[in-house]
Amino acid sequence: MTPPDRPGRLPLFDPDRLSPEQRALYEEITGGPRAAGPRLFDLTDAHGHLHGPFNAMLTSPRLGGALQALGSAVRFGTSLPPRVRETAILVVATVWDSAFERYAHEAAGEAAGLTGQELRALCEGTDPGFTDAFERAAWSAARTLAARPDGLDDAWYAAARAALGEAALFELSTLVGYYATLALQLRLFAVPAPTAPVTGKEPQP
Repeated sequence: MTPPDRPGRLPLFDPDRLSPEQRALYEEITGGPRAAGPRLFDLTDAHGHLHGPFNAMLTSPRLGGALQALGSAVRFGTSLPPRVRETAILVVATVWDSAFERYAHEAAGEAAGLTGQELRALCEGTDPGFTDAFERAAWSAARTLAARPDGLDDAWYAAARAALGEAALFELSTLVGYYATLALQLRLFAVPAPTAPVTGKEPQP
């Protein structure tokens, strides 16, 4: 992986100079489910600095800890199938034009079973052509949740609930909200994505 040309607006926290609260959060991130098993991208660079949105979480360890715990829950603790989860994340990445989220989750989407054609469509904001009814309903709902929150009228809700169920709608809306938050923070702090693309050879934790 080629490192970004610039670090962004925040300094990269030196893992040897963290406060006790920052150290605890750092270890939760690097030692939690994201770090277990094979990964598609590294959580840290060669010096131990956190990549992507995780470095910013160290600025406020209490809130950052809650945010990373939510992220772990939406990634590893929902009933959403991996293809649906990665579809929704890539929808958010496209709506927010988030380079880092695309960088990380195109590869994760490939590992989850999304085809090259489906990935291209998701990253271009066009119809991926899902034939599975649940996947198509989830893709459509994620687009509305990410881009048109004022469009959630009773008719839309009734159709989405009929297609997905209340539990999946709750999980999907939480996932979309979490990744929209990350996309906002990545843009705020001008966090770049690594310049080399990731190839989806191993499943992400």
